[in-house]
Amino acid sequence: MISMNKDDIQLLYRYNRWANATILKAVAPLSAEDFSRKLGGSFPSVRETVVHIMGAEWIWLRRWKAVSPPALLSAAEFPDLNSIKRKWPEIETEQMDFVAGITDTALHQPLKYVNLKGQPFEYPLGCVMQHLVNHGSYHRGQVTNFLRQLGAQPVATDLLVYFDVEGKIA
Repeated sequence: MISMNKDDIQLLYRYNRWANATILKAVAPLSAEDFSRKLGGSFPSVRETVVHIMGAEWIWLRRWKAVSPPALLSAAEFPDLNSIKRKWPEIETEQMDFVAGITDTALHQPLKYVNLKGQPFEYPLGCVMQHLVNHGSYHRGQVTNFLRQLGAQPVATDLLVYFDVEGKIA
């Protein structure tokens, strides 16, 4: 069982929002060709990886609200960085509203959902909320690696960097 409380989760989501914004700034100088260039990996381009991070945040938000969409957002719907920048703030605003209203009790309540293969799962809400931040960190690391492959400036999005940037630990 998790031992996080609402303050811990809210901190993680402030960090997550900062880290996503940091990645979006880092990829902004890329040409359209480099943004969509196939480089390998589970999501083979910067664009597809960024859309996947955003899509995961969208689908988990739906699941937190007892809706299990049958599919993620499609990378085809987001052909460029501007299309991503138009959609992501909508998701983040709704997500941060949810996070702001979370309670310690709710974090320990079971969340039932159906995954993209139609399989049912159940975890405490706090566990899946932690999972989503961890998932984003993993894929932001992939984007940073892609930036290096493209000869672009990599960016650090570690939690400790966030603490340094914010000038505080809590």
